Amino acid sequence: MDISTPVVKKDHEVKMSGRAEYIADHPFPGEIWGTMVRSTVPFGKIRSIKLPDLPEGYTAVTADDVPGENLLKVVTSEQPIFAGDTVRFLGEGILMITGPDLTEVKRLAAETEVTYEEYEPVLSLDEATDTCAHYHFTKGRAMDEVFAEAAEVIEETFTTGYQEQAYLEPQGAVGVYKDGRAEIFGSMQCPYYVKNACKQTMGLDDDHVRIVQMTTGGGFGGKEDYPSLIGCQVAVAAKKTGHPVRMILNRREDMASTPKRHPSKITYKVALDGSKHITGIKADILLDAGAYAGLSDVVLQRSLLSAIGCYNIENTDITGAAMLTNLVSNGAYRGFGAPQSFFAIETMMDHIAYKLGKDPLDFKKEYFVKQGDITCSEGVFHHHVPIPEMLEKAEELTDYSSKYAEYKKPQTGRFRKGIGMSMVFHGCGFTGAAEKEFIKAVVKIHKYADDTVEILASNSDIGQGIKTTFAKIVAEGLGIPLSDVKIENPDTDRVPDSGPTVASRSLMIVGKLLERAAARLKAEWKPGEEQEVEEHYKHPDFMLPWDGKAFHGDAYPTYSWALNVVELELDTLTGQSRLLSVCGIFDVGKDIDRTIMVGQAQGGMLQGLGYGSIENMETKEGRVLQNSFTDYMIPTAEDTVPFQIAFIDNPYDGGPKGAKGAGELTLVGAAPAFEAAVEQASGKRFFSIPLTPEKVLMALSEKG
Repeated sequence: MDISTPVVKKDHEVKMSGRAEYIADHPFPGEIWGTMVRSTVPFGKIRSIKLPDLPEGYTAVTADDVPGENLLKVVTSEQPIFAGDTVRFLGEGILMITGPDLTEVKRLAAETEVTYEEYEPVLSLDEATDTCAHYHFTKGRAMDEVFAEAAEVIEETFTTGYQEQAYLEPQGAVGVYKDGRAEIFGSMQCPYYVKNACKQTMGLDDDHVRIVQMTTGGGFGGKEDYPSLIGCQVAVAAKKTGHPVRMILNRREDMASTPKRHPSKITYKVALDGSKHITGIKADILLDAGAYAGLSDVVLQRSLLSAIGCYNIENTDITGAAMLTNLVSNGAYRGFGAPQSFFAIETMMDHIAYKLGKDPLDFKKEYFVKQGDITCSEGVFHHHVPIPEMLEKAEELTDYSSKYAEYKKPQTGRFRKGIGMSMVFHGCGFTGAAEKEFIKAVVKIHKYADDTVEILASNSDIGQGIKTTFAKIVAEGLGIPLSDVKIENPDTDRVPDSGPTVASRSLMIVGKLLERAAARLKAEWKPGEEQEVEEHYKHPDFMLPWDGKAFHGDAYPTYSWALNVVELELDTLTGQSRLLSVCGIFDVGKDIDRTIMVGQAQGGMLQGLGYGSIENMETKEGRVLQNSFTDYMIPTAEDTVPFQIAFIDNPYDGGPKGAKGAGELTLVGAAPAFEAAVEQASGKRFFSIPLTPEKVLMALSEKG
């Protein structure tokens, strides 16, 4: 049977029956509740804290109670677990009130009085002056020479806003402390991230920290770094109180205080020669990191490596910085910095084409990369780039070129149509040498005496189906029924560190380790005996060495590719768009389960459409204004149409059965395709997303 053939998901029955235990469902004997007292100013020094009278059994937990370092370990350590003498964003956690009754705990937290000496906050990217990450790298000739020789230079600036992950289950964790050992149970993507953070905060070694991922209701990157913070907070509280401490954020608290997609400001300066050919591109990318660096450095890296898109440009100059503000910190979200850049470069290429009197697709075809071309970091596209096949498939499914030509003709009346296309990639795995030098993934397969096996890996199923795809890889490799393969939620006492569930790396990187482990176990199989095999990550030998400071070499071993087409009808009276058709064509190497991969495509594309159209989040005086699903709008089935989805078979030897990264790829291209369709329908040029009806109406009302 082809491994793409769908099967019933491993966690289907337990979830559909309602028996799956999320952190809110699982009881802990003797547990009490915790609620944070949060900053009410965006930047200031704490002058005093006045607690209400705490009844017996109720406790305040502060920075003074942290037994180790009061710093959150992410890439580096800047953010405090509990605020010390300074708060840097509105909603920062200052202290926790704990006790047996949640209503009383919330009352006591609300009555806690904090007095501040307020400082002048930095509340926008334009005001920011302090950086927490900065890179500059070039390819080809010096850009000053290129611009000096140019017949024409085109410069444009693009902006993107926040995007909230909007996972179904809000952030939550329970901390337990007993006999000098800390345990954290919670909704998370990266158990070993939480473990390493807890070790630092609690001052404990490996043997005295245990992390258990409970069934998790979605993450999309939002549960990559924040569970480390909330986990450390409940662990400290558990040690002080002697009780398990449960803290689950409500939706408003979650949306107001947890990391989101980085807002960005991206400027392109493009040189054209006398033949109207691009000779060089200079890109400058600014990301709003928020109050603390967190994951901003590595998010910025992927933004920069996506800056030139799928285009082979001989001379490039790319600069980027993540800027600190006194706003909520920003972090991981599906796509991890690439959606910002791909929106900008795809729109920039469309705008150049329009200036030159060319159709965008015809213009882009002159520059699409192919196998063997040099990347912007002077690495190599080592493997086949299936753009021609994807374009052919797009024409078959959408009749793109004919519709573009038809909608290009003058349109009159209230309703006008447009169609847009985008081409994007996703660099598979961690950037550069991180897998080899930092992650060093390990997996195990344990065979029991009854000849069933268990997968032991730290990767979390957060709805993307990794339990099922991992099990399919092992079952096929061993030649045993899928029902004989067991896989549970990760518990760091039982599973090795296989690396985090991020960067679309789980299936390609960890799945390949499991494929190799299954092959070894099959060769060594001893019926009726317990056995265990272990596999370690091996770096591809074809990759050019990566210099992280110079941004030079192969940033990724291979790439996944996607093409999106969006067709819509624009209501020029209201500025609203009605989708007519949406198409996504994806190269994920080999899909390990077709139904799971279709679900990934549907969800990712819908999130991308939301990012480009209606997901508007703003701040005022440091406060997130849209902090509930009443006022932060996300697209639903009512707002869309059935998607046309196709896959290009382009296997990669470094992935199991040829599979490559898939989950993040599916989001990236929808926003620029949507924006391009609105541009054609409206006859206007746009430079920011989300492209809300208000923005469209404003453009339509402009004279000319």
